[in-house]
Amino acid sequence: MPISPRQIATLLATALLAHALAGCGTINEKLSAGMGDFIPQWAGGLPADAPPRPGTAKYEEYMKERERQRLVPAAEREQPATPEQSGLDPVH
Repeated sequence: MPISPRQIATLLATALLAHALAGCGTINEKLSAGMGDFIPQWAGGLPADAPPRPGTAKYEEYMKERERQRLVPAAEREQPATPEQSGLDPVH
């Protein structure tokens, strides 16, 4: 019994789909969570004022500073730096 082109196409499509799904399952959770660190800000990466990631040494310092700022009365708090406006009107 000869193999028809339709059977070959079906087999190839099924193999391609199975290969694509298997590739998605091998993405490491840590790899996918940390990819934003390597993407430049202009390309959609983390902004410059993003807090450090949990589990790093800078994260503990950041949390201690936040707690210190929380305990200071509102009138005495340091105002966070606001980003400069570019002077462009918003696009609606």
